[in-house]
Amino acid sequence: MAFIQVIPLWAMVRKDLQIFFSDRRAVIMSFAVPIAIASFFGSIFSGPSRTTEPAKISIIVVDQDQGTISKSITDGLQHDKNFKVTTTTLEQARDTVRRGRTAAAIVIPTGFGDAAGLALFSRREKPQLDVVFDPSRSTEVAMVRGILTQHVMEAVSKEMFAGPRGRQLVDETLNSVDSMPMPEDRKKLLRDMLGSVQSFYQQNQADPNAGSGGGLTMPYTVREEPMTAGSNIAYNGYAHSFAGMGIQFLLFAMANLGIEVLLERQRGLWKRLRSAPVSRVTLLAGKTLSGTIVALMTLWVSFGFAMIVFGVRIQGSLLGFIGVSVACALMAATFGLLVAALGNTPATARGVTTFAILIMVMLGGAWVPTFIFPAWLQQATLVVPPRWAVDGLDAMTWRGIGLSGAVGPVLALLGFAALFGTIAAARFRWEEA
Repeated sequence: MAFIQVIPLWAMVRKDLQIFFSDRRAVIMSFAVPIAIASFFGSIFSGPSRTTEPAKISIIVVDQDQGTISKSITDGLQHDKNFKVTTTTLEQARDTVRRGRTAAAIVIPTGFGDAAGLALFSRREKPQLDVVFDPSRSTEVAMVRGILTQHVMEAVSKEMFAGPRGRQLVDETLNSVDSMPMPEDRKKLLRDMLGSVQSFYQQNQADPNAGSGGGLTMPYTVREEPMTAGSNIAYNGYAHSFAGMGIQFLLFAMANLGIEVLLERQRGLWKRLRSAPVSRVTLLAGKTLSGTIVALMTLWVSFGFAMIVFGVRIQGSLLGFIGVSVACALMAATFGLLVAALGNTPATARGVTTFAILIMVMLGGAWVPTFIFPAWLQQATLVVPPRWAVDGLDAMTWRGIGLSGAVGPVLALLGFAALFGTIAAARFRWEEA
């Protein structure tokens, strides 16, 4: 029966660590690259802090109508906190959007204001607003479309209920009710409504101090409450980015360890090791343990940098954070062993492994949030280790979940480690075929 021999095991681990630290350039790259990339992603996805102004979407407004309503729409967009608005010609707007310098351009065509006002009370043809947009920025365009609706409705209704041009359009609509293709009872209701609007105009004209009525506005406000570790704790996007990039580079580092094992096997080193009085279990355990230690150091150095420089904090359970970290490192180490067991040559293993890691990390939500995936794919991501690793580290940092939030990720990662280790032990070839 195979068993682990402690003295040879420690000798192998010490040897692997000495080799790792002997190449200073490789050590620096192992720590510096994940820190640099995680810092970059964190700066993008961390969102605005409490002391900085949120980023605005750049849009262009082309007002070809130059009427009261179109000017009111433009003014509303310019004062909207979500937009940075510029005005220009249609040709310049199209060129700016084409070059990717702005998300969208809103074109208000000639006659839009009058046509929109008439369509508000009748079945006349609705005028068309043109939106020229950058197809690579669809999320921003959807936001522009929704906020634009609010400002158009407010501007049109304000003019129709309180403006001089709106009064003329109401009179025009009232005079044409008889010719509209609708039942008589509907015509009567429309006459009554428009008559009430005329009376409203007359009252405002007789008593200017009575108030000039505004347009239709949003009938509610929204109170936003981000759910983080506490009411006074802001979301720190660097915590998520360092989790995602940390896991990615753990897998890359341990895959490289597996490729080094393939190189050692090509040179006949593993054949010579088998001639020594050391069991196979001890040899594989030594590689796994040394890989786990290196992976754990890499992850903790990255998070240490994030804590010092970017204020990342363990808002959940420290014990849970340690547990998830160790489970992540062990999973990555056994993944490297799996690469060594299934790889035929170092060259082919490097290409296939790089592709597999990138796919796993992408599906695990390290690059982009998983909510943008289709529903079926969101469920499928549960079968990749990085999803559990990122979720576990998030839970222990900015989410502020207690020890219970670490149990599921730790068990899942240990399960992956056991699966990878079992397959590696069963398929490992000790001699070059």
